[in-house]
Amino acid sequence: MFLEIISPEKTVYSGEVVLVQLPGVMGSFEILKNHAPMIALIEQGKAKIIDENRKLFYLDVNEGIVEVKNNRIRVLMS
Repeated sequence: MFLEIISPEKTVYSGEVVLVQLPGVMGSFEILKNHAPMIALIEQGKAKIIDENRKLFYLDVNEGIVEVKNNRIRVLMS
């Protein structure tokens, strides 16, 4: 899956991942390969990411939206 996390100032992250966990407004949720298409609101918190090399790390995210479609994840933060 390809993940992009974008703020108004810059691209925070761009790369291949195997798992993304985001802080949704109704609770945390995970996105794995072949996830159904969706658009959701996220709130400020930590995004858990496992990259293609199976390295686990966390990124701070602000509130915004996430779009998932065709194994491409776009996070647009305010």
